[in-house]
Amino acid sequence: MMLEMVKLVLQNRKGQGMVEYGLILALVAIVAMVALGPIGTNAAATFGRVSAALTTPAP
Repeated sequence: MMLEMVKLVLQNRKGQGMVEYGLILALVAIVAMVALGPIGTNAAATFGRVSAALTTPAP
């Protein structure tokens, strides 16, 4: 009886797909964070230049 239950647990692979999807999602999230870091830095610099240009009085 116990051996049969162990065999059933080892043969159950439904959770494997969810784990794989979770790993893929984690990988995509890491890649997105790494890729969006420099974009955010460039956007902040651009907004800083625009803000400085708008607050500087015209000659």
